[in-house]
Amino acid sequence: MADPLQSSPTTFTPTPSTRVRVKKRANYDREVVHRILDDAFVAHVGFVVDDQPFVIPMVYGRDGDRLLLHGSVAARIMRALDSGVPVCVTVTHVDGLVLARSHFHHSVNYRSVVVLGTATRLRDENARRAFEVIVEHAVPGRAAETRATNDVEYRQTMVLAVDIEEASAKIRGGGPIDDPADVGAVGESEVWAGVLPLAVVAGIPVADAYTGEAVTEPASIRPWRRPTA
Repeated sequence: MADPLQSSPTTFTPTPSTRVRVKKRANYDREVVHRILDDAFVAHVGFVVDDQPFVIPMVYGRDGDRLLLHGSVAARIMRALDSGVPVCVTVTHVDGLVLARSHFHHSVNYRSVVVLGTATRLRDENARRAFEVIVEHAVPGRAAETRATNDVEYRQTMVLAVDIEEASAKIRGGGPIDDPADVGAVGESEVWAGVLPLAVVAGIPVADAYTGEAVTEPASIRPWRRPTA
């Protein structure tokens, strides 16, 4: 595990497990890691039980320097993480398809984060507040528009926190890196190459059957907004 005393307020100290081998892709800046986490919806949470690895997609929220996860108290992943097994949380954005002039050099532009650690169970008001944090992570402003978690829901749900202390980001941007023999002179290649940008785009909100006709779209989705990279 990373020694917190070795990490500066603005950077993470890479460990043997989080050090990115391709240095030009590596980023250990705390603000960059937080931004990537804040701009995503789903984390893939990896753990091992009885020598069997599992990776489960989960919604989450970031509360300062920790990630918040929640799920049913009966769920295998929650019981395993509550027991103290090591956890690996990853988040990835696909920003574009990189189309090269050879099969070998095709790639993807992406931003990703890996967080390693163990989870701590939250209880009482800390757990109840986590529900709000997770809702606000997905749709800023939504928590104030809806009711808080009640006692029945609280008893059915486990809330876990994972400290963001052993972490790193890996980022790829830009166009293809072709072999010189495939490129030729500038502007003369007969094979198209470049980047096909990809992005998550919100559609038109669709109210459910129980929403009254006079009810307007809430401020949280008018317009829908998220942090930008």
